[in-house]
Amino acid sequence: MNAITVYRLGRVEYEDGLNLMALFARARAQELVGDVLLLLEHPPVLTLGRGAKRENILASDAQLQAAGVEVFETNRGGDVTYHGPGQVVGYPIFKLPPGRQDVRRYVRDVERCVIDTLARYGLQAGTIVRWPGVWLGTEEDPRARKIAAIGVHISRWLTTHGFALNVNTQLEHFRLIVPCGIQEKGVTSLQRELGRAVDVPEVEEVLAEQFCRVFESERAAAPPPLRTVSVAVLRGRGADAEVLVLQRTPERGGFWQIVTGCLEAGESPAEAALREVHEELGLAPEPSQLLDLAYRHAFALGEQVPPRLVEETAFCVRWPAGAEVRTGPEHAAFEWLRVPEALQRLPFKGLREAVRRAAALP
Repeated sequence: MNAITVYRLGRVEYEDGLNLMALFARARAQELVGDVLLLLEHPPVLTLGRGAKRENILASDAQLQAAGVEVFETNRGGDVTYHGPGQVVGYPIFKLPPGRQDVRRYVRDVERCVIDTLARYGLQAGTIVRWPGVWLGTEEDPRARKIAAIGVHISRWLTTHGFALNVNTQLEHFRLIVPCGIQEKGVTSLQRELGRAVDVPEVEEVLAEQFCRVFESERAAAPPPLRTVSVAVLRGRGADAEVLVLQRTPERGGFWQIVTGCLEAGESPAEAALREVHEELGLAPEPSQLLDLAYRHAFALGEQVPPRLVEETAFCVRWPAGAEVRTGPEHAAFEWLRVPEALQRLPFKGLREAVRRAAALP
């Protein structure tokens, strides 16, 4: 019997999600892994499918920037859609067997997984022939509203991209666009329909169950991620704030970063963060001086196939006046940079987001 490995990743930056999807697709094409279902949440982004019209983005670039919403072009089908917190995004990376090599059937099967998930919550959902996605209400119903977007890509019967189900989504962000190019109807969420917040991990479990049932597969256990920490080290406040950036030695990649490191056996993320600051910089902050940035995200480590998943937790430490920076052997140089310069220097979105959050602290 076929098996699906379900990865529940939590927050994933959009470009990291595209990279993860591409690496898993390469691994699946090479038979290095079986079928994979990625379940995750993106920060606020607009994505454009192959059939997207730019005029379906109603907001100006300035409005999007003020709302913290980025825009990405993709190779999936469909028009423009929104991803953001409180939404479950699913990327099925399946190699369709001969009996399932039918694009329309595959899309119907993905829709069925979402429809049957919603039925568990007492919602009678369906599809509308004229428009893609999963809907509550019929085309003739003036109150018909979309609760999930579907946009897939299939190449040599290998699937990527997938669906986005609104659970506790901030629906106001859909006003930035004409969702999927459909002007006539609105959008909704599980939270709006049920009148209460819904547990996202619970929804993910139901979705995983439905995918295994519809695609006649067992569920395989996902390997645990590598757990790491990042620490943004700041001195000064406000417009004068500076961030400590470190350049790795050439044999370690030569790129710039903030303090990072792996958890050791038995460590909590906070304990690992304190240890890494001491080992990499020679500073021994008190636990009370370590600030949790409420930012945990997943990404692929390097470009290896199949990908090695990382779950990173971000912290901040303020550098004491007059203290000396003493870097270890893994770094070739360090600099104190103003926040905008540091953001330009750092190559990875997760590190930049940690710095943004640290700089925004009072």
